[in-house]
Amino acid sequence: MMSDTTDWRVVQSKPHKEEYLWRVLTTQGYEVFYPHLTLKPVNPRSRPRQPYFPRYLFVRGDDERVNPLAFRWMPGATGLVVIGGAVARVPDSIVAAIRRHLEVVNANGNELLTRLKPGDRVVIQDGPFAGYEAIFDVRLSGSERVRVLLKLLHDRCVRVNLRVSQIRLA
Repeated sequence: MMSDTTDWRVVQSKPHKEEYLWRVLTTQGYEVFYPHLTLKPVNPRSRPRQPYFPRYLFVRGDDERVNPLAFRWMPGATGLVVIGGAVARVPDSIVAAIRRHLEVVNANGNELLTRLKPGDRVVIQDGPFAGYEAIFDVRLSGSERVRVLLKLLHDRCVRVNLRVSQIRLA
C-alpha cells in the first residue's frame, strides 16, 4: 500500500508532556500540529496553553519517517496510536477542521475574557441555561471558565460556572 503523506498520525505523549513533545518533534524537523487553547492565566506561573486533546498531537510525514519504532522511545512520547494493528491515520481535512475550530475558539474566548467586567450582562448560548440572561461575576482562576449570576424565581441569584465559549455579551 502506498503512503499518503497528507495523512496525519496521532502521537500519544506522556501525561502533561504535550508541549515538551511538540518542541522535541519540531526540533527534529517533523511537521506537527499541537491542538491547544491559548490561555491568559491569572497566575503568571500557569501554563499559557492547555491541550485541546490531552496527551495527543498530530504528526505528518512518510511511512519511513513516521513509524512506530521512531516514536516508541522518543522523549515525552509513549508511541503512535495503533488501531487494529495498524498505525491510525487522520485525513488532512479533519486536522484542518480542528485548526479552524481552534482559531475561532481561541480568538473569541480570549477577546471576550479581556472585555468582560463584573456586572456585565451576558447571554448563555449553550447548555441547560441556553437563552437565559445572566450577570458576569468573575473569571475563575487560571482557566477559561467564568462564574455568572443567574436570576431565578423571586429574584434569587444562583452562581453558575460556565466555559467562556458558552456566553456572549448581551
